[in-house]
Amino acid sequence: MMQSRTHTCGELRLSDAGKQVTLAGWLENMRAVSANLGFIVLRDFYGTTQIVAETEEMMQQFRAINKESTIQVTGVVRERSSKNPKQATGEIEIVPESVKVLGRCIYNELPFEVNRSREADEMARLKYRYLDLRNPELKNNIILRSNVIAAIRSAMIEHNFLEITTPILTASSPEGARDYLVPARKHPGKFYALPQAPQQFKQLLMVSGIDRYFQIAPCFRDEDARGDRSPGEFYQLDMEMAFASQEDVFEILEDVLPPIFAKYGKYDRASAAPFMRIPYLEAMEKYGTDKPDLRIDLTVQDATEVLIDCGFPPFASTRDITAEDGTVTGTEKTNTVVKAVVVSGFEGTRKFIDKTLSDVEVQAGAKPYWFRIDENMEAVGGIAKFVAPVKEAVIAALGLKAGDFVALSCGTLQQAQKTAGVLVKTLGAAVPGHMGKEQYAFCWIVDFPMYEIGEESGELEFCHNPFSMPSGGLDVLLAAERGEVDPLTITADQYDLVCNGVELSSGAVRNHDPEIMIKAFEMVRLGEEDVKKKFPAMYNAFCYGAPPHAGIAPGIDRMVMLLAGEESIREIIPFPMNKNAQDVLMGAPSEVTQAQLDELHIKIDLPEE
Repeated sequence: MMQSRTHTCGELRLSDAGKQVTLAGWLENMRAVSANLGFIVLRDFYGTTQIVAETEEMMQQFRAINKESTIQVTGVVRERSSKNPKQATGEIEIVPESVKVLGRCIYNELPFEVNRSREADEMARLKYRYLDLRNPELKNNIILRSNVIAAIRSAMIEHNFLEITTPILTASSPEGARDYLVPARKHPGKFYALPQAPQQFKQLLMVSGIDRYFQIAPCFRDEDARGDRSPGEFYQLDMEMAFASQEDVFEILEDVLPPIFAKYGKYDRASAAPFMRIPYLEAMEKYGTDKPDLRIDLTVQDATEVLIDCGFPPFASTRDITAEDGTVTGTEKTNTVVKAVVVSGFEGTRKFIDKTLSDVEVQAGAKPYWFRIDENMEAVGGIAKFVAPVKEAVIAALGLKAGDFVALSCGTLQQAQKTAGVLVKTLGAAVPGHMGKEQYAFCWIVDFPMYEIGEESGELEFCHNPFSMPSGGLDVLLAAERGEVDPLTITADQYDLVCNGVELSSGAVRNHDPEIMIKAFEMVRLGEEDVKKKFPAMYNAFCYGAPPHAGIAPGIDRMVMLLAGEESIREIIPFPMNKNAQDVLMGAPSEVTQAQLDELHIKIDLPEE
């Protein structure tokens, strides 16, 4: 017998009829039929049970209790005359003998109806998150999260990984996002940083002789919120393997993840191992993104050759150079490329087209264009008058047929690809027949560029992770130094795991050789002293004999979001922050006392409003 109850509200069945039981939970609802008859729904963590008050005295007791109060009900189980097949306890009801209030809700009006809390204003949901979590849908997401983490932990242990926790208070290091800083009381003027990821620590564990490490790691980054990213903190399955290659990492995750998605996922179809592997440049050219949603059958085609200089100004290969007085002084090349997304079976109205392409423009930051091929194989609508003169070449190049809708993007290669990628995603989801939604489509994105030209600096910079091993090792870096290889063509042994258009994880074979590491940093104008200063522990450790190692860190929050079929990551986090990185429930961030600031030797210098 449990405290305050003999059974839970999801436990009783018809076989329990005639038993005297005690239940405890929240008074979810009461429907009064008359002065001496009412139906009460009692809810706890496990489910709901119907209570039937059949006397005027019992009705008065229940009427005096506000909804969402916690109560204890003792009574007899009996068979329901009107059964509810949708409810686990739908064949029985309780006739109460006594009712006791265990925790009174003092408010007659709630901020929102618990069972409809997901329709409420987001700020209200976050402020009263403890009420929001009583909603069975949200509660089930939290249960799912717990079960998934338990399954991951079990699977990693079965694969001989050792669970090790790494420090939360550590040193600040340049890892791509803003740090959260913590003042050090015993060291005035100095700060700890919350880890953006356990990256350096897990690599140090490999140097220490640990063969396979993992943890469900909290990570802290001061960055803006998105639908698939919570501000402040998130959790990841952090793992690293000594004496391992890219293939070893792939093999582990392709063995660990599919059973978890099969057991806990909302959809019953998922990619089987081995997952598709797509080189980065191919992904950008074919899908317009390095996070392709393979549930969508639309792809991107290059239409530059047939549409450049067709007379449509945005597609022009040159543009006028205009002086301050408005006179044209010459022309210059635009480096414009044109990309096309062909959609078959399209029956959308002009209103639908305008709305959809407007949404694309907002997301991509560039305007898309369009035309159709009618039943007579003529170009109609949108920019058709510019396409008409080169119609035959366009039809041949893009493989068009009657009824096809063609969406177009243009600009620099990067902008045209980005807009085309948004077109694929938006049209694939909006046009029937082009998206097999109810499945999990995994792929690996591989062969990322090691370097890129920085948008602001205009000079060579690391493209992603500076600690990835360059494909070709020291030889390719030396060849680039001699001018024999273009640094922009060097790829890294880095990889992303993508599912349904969501990046679950980034990983890499690590650059464990100090000589290769120094040479890689020299390519971006940083020398040995810079590396020693920025990453002293890791650099020094590698000088004592580091094994080749590789790892990855799939995001737990994003994984659970996919499994639950949710669009927002806040639906699977127990106590999320809002979009402005505020915890409106606890009131964080908050002001602190002057005494606390004095103890830490901190002065506040706020900008003038």
